[in-house]
Amino acid sequence: MTRTLILLLALAPAGAARAQDIDLKPLGEARLRYESVDQDGLAANAEALTLRVRAGVEAKAGNWSALVEGQGNLAIIDDYFDGLHGAATRPLVADPDNIALARAQVRYASPTFALTAGRQRLAFDDERFVGTVSFRQNGQSFDAVRAEITPLKGVKADIAYAWSVRTIWGIDGAGSRQQAVSGDNLFGNVGAQTPVGKISAFAYLVDQDEAGMQGFRMSSQSYGARIDGKQTLGKAKVAWQLSYARQSDWHRNPNSYSADYYLADVAVDLGGPRVGAGYEVLGADNGTPLTSFQTPLATGFKYQGWADKFLVTPPDGVRDLYASAGWGWQEVGPLKAVTLQAAYHDYRSDRASRSYGEEIDLLASAKLGKVTASARYAHYDADSFATDTDKFWLQLDWML
Repeated sequence: MTRTLILLLALAPAGAARAQDIDLKPLGEARLRYESVDQDGLAANAEALTLRVRAGVEAKAGNWSALVEGQGNLAIIDDYFDGLHGAATRPLVADPDNIALARAQVRYASPTFALTAGRQRLAFDDERFVGTVSFRQNGQSFDAVRAEITPLKGVKADIAYAWSVRTIWGIDGAGSRQQAVSGDNLFGNVGAQTPVGKISAFAYLVDQDEAGMQGFRMSSQSYGARIDGKQTLGKAKVAWQLSYARQSDWHRNPNSYSADYYLADVAVDLGGPRVGAGYEVLGADNGTPLTSFQTPLATGFKYQGWADKFLVTPPDGVRDLYASAGWGWQEVGPLKAVTLQAAYHDYRSDRASRSYGEEIDLLASAKLGKVTASARYAHYDADSFATDTDKFWLQLDWML
């Protein structure tokens, strides 16, 4: 945190604007969520009712801005294992009690250049490698410096150096679930808009400089390319993405390995009905633990099902063949953005192509004023990996 404060003071625009030129914007949001988990092999189910509140203020003056935001999470019903406290006789719900400084940043932004320093959220592309883990109550942020450069229209370079990752485990984090993980993390992404979509090249160097259960063995370097685009065909809106990356050990990782990543995804929105399908592969090397393709800083909940069985890639890798269908309405009576969605996943190992299991995910959501309500359900049917699991969520989100 000392390094963050030094950067904030160094970049603060002393005398940049008179007090009357400063625009102040309050920040506020709250989330109330009930989560239940029934997992085979554990003596009891998990029930969690948690309330997350964030509040802060953003000040803007010309090209400069400064932002401070705190957050707290409280377990109202705590019949669950939060990853830190108590015995793991109930399923894990990774939302421990917490109170923390979520963001404290200074930013300079012009049409061609932006620099952000301090504690901030980092999300690159689809968050498959670096993200905010926004579904979890405590989220993920970084003590970092980020530069965004736009030298030409449609071309952007996005580069960040992060020396600390503020994890979802909060102030009581310990052992393999630290409050913060230090290291020299380097993230780079260069993209250009083309007639077929945005083409990007990226490099994500993850330095997990902690000894713990996984620790150094999660340090990796990943290099790859990605294309994503959208096209309107009559009344249909078609979106697609293709991605490839090669990962190997980096920094103090004692393992020597290399593994590949592939993603192909297409979605069609017909102005109501929506369908999609995709295939994602996190490859394996030799089948020993943590020599498969790992993404420890990703927003993992967005990928490979909501049951969260593959947040750490198995030694033999994972292949996820998935399909989704749903329907959306802009308005239904007083409700806005009404959505129904179902997804199916078939999981197999990358080495030997063994069946891991199948999963079904269901979602219903709607917005009323400043409140968004959602209900989710996930059912994982295990074959040769993990255990049968059912998860259910009811959630209310409010934003100022």
